[in-house]
Amino acid sequence: MHKRRGRTSRIRRRKLFRSSESRGVTESYKYEFIELKKWLKDRKFEDTNLTPACFPGTGRGLMSKTSLQEGQMIISLPESCLLTTDTVIQSYLGAYITKWKPPPSPLLALCTFLVSEKHAGDQSPWKPYLDILPKAYTCPVCLEPEVVNLLPKPLKAKAEEQRVRVQEFFASSRDFFSSLQPLFGEAVDSIFSYSALLWAWCTVNTRAVYLRPRRQECLSAEPDTCALAPYLDLLNHSSNVQVKAAFNEETRCYELRTASSWRKHEEVFICYGHHDNHQLLLEYGFVSIRNPHACVYVSRGWNQFH
Repeated sequence: MHKRRGRTSRIRRRKLFRSSESRGVTESYKYEFIELKKWLKDRKFEDTNLTPACFPGTGRGLMSKTSLQEGQMIISLPESCLLTTDTVIQSYLGAYITKWKPPPSPLLALCTFLVSEKHAGDQSPWKPYLDILPKAYTCPVCLEPEVVNLLPKPLKAKAEEQRVRVQEFFASSRDFFSSLQPLFGEAVDSIFSYSALLWAWCTVNTRAVYLRPRRQECLSAEPDTCALAPYLDLLNHSSNVQVKAAFNEETRCYELRTASSWRKHEEVFICYGHHDNHQLLLEYGFVSIRNPHACVYVSRGWNQFH
């Protein structure tokens, strides 16, 4: 006769179940992450709290190596690791950006650098970071028209507006790309194609962190607030967590503190913002199953009695 399991046993089983649901499989042994860690270490960053892992439901993310307490610093990424417009202007692209009129936008500067460095392949000093970026994105702007047609009408309209905006961004940038021809041994049209720029645009749009606005004289007056943050951008989104993230002017690091506590070997999340699922899909290419900000869009002219 089996002994009856008591309340303590049931609680233990529930904890084990929750743990197995959220526990990931480490990916730190993979070549691309070994190279990324070496690259980050050369730039004065070595993480002791988190490690890359693959999780059920969310895919690739970052897992806690130890228990993390509320308010604890979980990442402090030196400025030398960030990809900003400063990075671009100080590069081989700087002379071309400085003399181009009208001045390129901060977004164009970042996208141009990404496409150029990706084209450089093994010769790019940013290769370890580029290698862990997605090869493709699932934002509606990347989807085939017949797939976009299946979206709810309000989201479909926004997706089509976004596609037009990116197409206009590409068309208006082609003359600037042509001015870069002296840097390349092949036609710039084959390097700075629409698909290449779309990939770069999605990289910035889905992965950039926010910096305090600054003004570069050689760039347009559009807000210059985006930075790509290698390794930190592996953190996945959850609407149910809170973090404090900002660039620290004194330490010259982009710092991330958690307002939640995490058990050892749990996936650590950040919150991209209080977005409903339409906005998450439009801007980031995914939806959240348990989204407290979920809402239903009603088309104008809808009649409640029909």
